[in-house]
Amino acid sequence: MASRADYLKLHFIVFLWGFSAILGKLVSIPPVEMVLYRSLLAALGLSVVILAVNGSFRVTQMDLTKLILIGFIVALHWVAFFGSARVSNVSVSLVGFATNSLWTALLEPWLNRSRVKKFELLLGLVVIFGLYIIFSFDFQYKLGLFFGIVAGFTSALFSVFNSKMVRRIPAFTITFYEMIGVFLALSIFLPLYKITWARESVLRLLPSAMDWVYIGILAGACSVYAYSAAVELMKRISVFLIQLSLNLEPVYGIIMAVLIFGDQEKMNLNFYIGTFIILTAVILYPFLKAKYDRRLPIEVHR
Repeated sequence: MASRADYLKLHFIVFLWGFSAILGKLVSIPPVEMVLYRSLLAALGLSVVILAVNGSFRVTQMDLTKLILIGFIVALHWVAFFGSARVSNVSVSLVGFATNSLWTALLEPWLNRSRVKKFELLLGLVVIFGLYIIFSFDFQYKLGLFFGIVAGFTSALFSVFNSKMVRRIPAFTITFYEMIGVFLALSIFLPLYKITWARESVLRLLPSAMDWVYIGILAGACSVYAYSAAVELMKRISVFLIQLSLNLEPVYGIIMAVLIFGDQEKMNLNFYIGTFIILTAVILYPFLKAKYDRRLPIEVHR
């Protein structure tokens, strides 16, 4: 059973992840290289934490394979998320990411072989309607929004998988091996990336001193702490509520982005109308879930 402290921790994590989009925009090297360095620093940091708390690195061969593959999904998520902010802006990236609640409403019942909750699907459709409002007008950041939606889908996917893994594996151990998975995925992808999409010189792809500071904060605060804490919360809070709460990232992120980046983050009225509709789902969720939970015992009795 989740406590008030769990919910406060969840929203602090959401705040940190909203700030991660800004940090990603401040880093001068491309998203692929940035995520590569971030995952390496995060894995090193987690190894220190696990040793400090007398944790365990031990997992079965099957679980190790699963965690590495989930890390591949996390790699795609981060590259899409930060790439979205680069080809558009932070606000667009965060709004595209907000589709994670729709994907979770569809993926969680399917992967767990359970019934689809109608109210969760309804909230997901509210998100789609908000995106339609944004897309239906002359919107110049379609590619950035598409990447943001990919980030939302992959976030839902690895979160559902992690909710199963955390039942038998410590959160720090899960995160450690998934960070290794992220690093391996991008190391494999990097040579192809260099001969196809990458345009920068090799020297340009090395982080500057400030880049290392930003990437270090991303690795420490947003990966070692926030990612592990979110995995741990999955023991007590539903994946859908976690994903739906992540839709508050646009609120925190857009406010911070406007304060930091100024006019380049200001959008037209339709964008904010669509964003408001998407965030309405966050407000509606606890009321609809309370109603659903009250009806559940009656439905089971029937």
